[in-house]
Amino acid sequence: MPAGTLYLIPVPLADDTAAKAFTPYLVDTINSIKEYIVENEKTARRFLKEAGLKTPQSELIIHDYGKHNRDKLTNDFFKGLLAGNDVGLMSEAGCPGVADPGAEIVAEAHRKGIKVVPLVGPSSILLALMASGFNGQSFTFHGYLPIDKVQRGKRVKELETQAERFKQTQIFIETPFRNNPMLEEILKSGNPKTLLCIACNITGADEMIATKTLADWKKQPPDLHKKPTIFLLFR
Repeated sequence: MPAGTLYLIPVPLADDTAAKAFTPYLVDTINSIKEYIVENEKTARRFLKEAGLKTPQSELIIHDYGKHNRDKLTNDFFKGLLAGNDVGLMSEAGCPGVADPGAEIVAEAHRKGIKVVPLVGPSSILLALMASGFNGQSFTFHGYLPIDKVQRGKRVKELETQAERFKQTQIFIETPFRNNPMLEEILKSGNPKTLLCIACNITGADEMIATKTLADWKKQPPDLHKKPTIFLLFR
């Protein structure tokens, strides 16, 4: 029997944004499968309900690969797939496999010869890049920068140099409760003429996306505390 398909199912980035995130094909897909591998079961079940799942949730098989189970990449996750059943992979928010531990699931699926199909949906990284006005043909996503202040300041300067040398957009993120210290470090370490795009709560009701020089941001820095944010640098 041929293996099933692993569908990569994007999840909305903010509360009450289901209409912005779902496509008819995505809705059809979740109503055709009964097994999921998810980063957060509570978030996943809420998303499926909002998306219009018709299958009773009590009938679903849900595997949790959250932070407490990440070292348990067992064959249990793939039994259904190898038996010919289609399975959905879901991040806590955004696209599975992008800045997301679900990449390990996808890699293992390829090793096992399982077909992988990504579905269309919101990626905060790409949405921020689209709205920044920066180079969309050459860009790098760095994930998280160092927590140590000295190392973080050094890294900001390195990214600034790379942006200027290659005319390449530099993209990075921070844990939401450390956003304000990150912004302070960028404004402190960077050149006043460097451009910074701050994309905060993308798709949410209080979405804020703006591009300014560091000099202009210093005049009135925003409060980003506990708000999902993407930072983009360009010269």
